[in-house]
Amino acid sequence: VGAFTIWGYGFLQHKIIDYAGGYVIHLSSGVAGFTAAYWVGPRHSHDRQHFPPNNIIQILGGAGFLWLGWTGFNGGSPLSAGLVTSLAVINTHICTATSLLVWLALDMAVYKKSSVIGAVQGMITGLVCITPGAGLVDPWAAALMGVMSGSIPWYTMMNLHRKSAFFQSVDDTLGVFHTHAVAGVLGGLLSGLFAKPKLLNLMYGNDVYGPGLLHSRGHIHPGLKQMAYQFVGAVFIAAWNAVVTSIICLVISRIVNLRMDEEALEVGDDAVHGEEAYALWGDGERMPKPRRLRIPLICRRLMPT
Repeated sequence: VGAFTIWGYGFLQHKIIDYAGGYVIHLSSGVAGFTAAYWVGPRHSHDRQHFPPNNIIQILGGAGFLWLGWTGFNGGSPLSAGLVTSLAVINTHICTATSLLVWLALDMAVYKKSSVIGAVQGMITGLVCITPGAGLVDPWAAALMGVMSGSIPWYTMMNLHRKSAFFQSVDDTLGVFHTHAVAGVLGGLLSGLFAKPKLLNLMYGNDVYGPGLLHSRGHIHPGLKQMAYQFVGAVFIAAWNAVVTSIICLVISRIVNLRMDEEALEVGDDAVHGEEAYALWGDGERMPKPRRLRIPLICRRLMPT
């Protein structure tokens, strides 16, 4: 529905600047994921207090594949090779690298240490933020978008999330609200600010979009109008996904439970499926003590030391 509304023949067609899916894909998935987490409910309290990543090496590998794939994701959106394509690729790298560095810098400044998890989070927010304007903004604008995507989602995740009772009540394990919803809205609004008229014409071949507010030289009204459309699009996509995801979860809850009971959560996957994703041999079992040959005391005294 979001794709049809913005890219198809919906009421927001030719109004929202969304080059490769900042609203259609990332804002929608962030809101839908957070809404589903609300209805499913939190994990066991002990699991929420301490849940280290399973394998950081695999996280790095997955992040590398993600960044690589995103190059084709944004670069391939024009469906042809040209200026917009090459600009989308370079802007994707500029914004993502800048966002990653800003996230790590904030970690170093506040927590006195950097982390691989923080670097991956900054990478994802950069990729999400640049997506709606990858081929439509200049490289300097992509760098500014990287600064914003590395700082604002960092603040909402590392500061606002921990202080807000509402965010704490929802078990958003991977922080998808911040990395996708916040970064998606940020990218959409910044695209409405930085989108260049020449690039919009190259991409879409008409004058129905924009220009970006920053490029409204002498005619600020079209730029303000575009920013208003970007805001309306964000509100619509967020509201639609929140409502529809809630309906889906409520319907499913009438058929099966969305959350296991506390006793099953204590056991884990084995309680429901009879198998475990990561089964360690002997984990939690009491192993029998090995039998040892007992030598009589008198014999031990006679034996040489």
